[in-house]
Amino acid sequence: MASNKPVVGSIAWIDQTSPIADDVRDFYAAVVGWRPAPVSMGDYNDYNMLLPNADQPAAGICHTQGVNIDIPVGWLVYIVVEDLDLSLAACLERGGRVIAGPKTMGQGARYAIIEDPAGAVAALYAPE
Repeated sequence: MASNKPVVGSIAWIDQTSPIADDVRDFYAAVVGWRPAPVSMGDYNDYNMLLPNADQPAAGICHTQGVNIDIPVGWLVYIVVEDLDLSLAACLERGGRVIAGPKTMGQGARYAIIEDPAGAVAALYAPE
């Protein structure tokens, strides 16, 4: 039986966190044809952006608030790692820094946002 667990080293997800998430949602709906699907965050919605002709999510658009308050504005790729703690230690040893996290998502998946020595930002994601 095949596993649904993402492959280590692959990109599992991409999203953008923005203080103007509703405007960004509408921008990408008009520019690339993505369709927004609300994701309740309690007292506001973030959005899965669905492919134009399918109910498959292509990306996320999130508000810079709540659990995303410390995430920098911009597109963020989530790179799958085997062991988040070991990857974060390697990040620090190699001149990177941890910007946010580690945080838990879902039923045990964890992620953290890092900055590499060149200043580029990415998320490291360890699935459940």
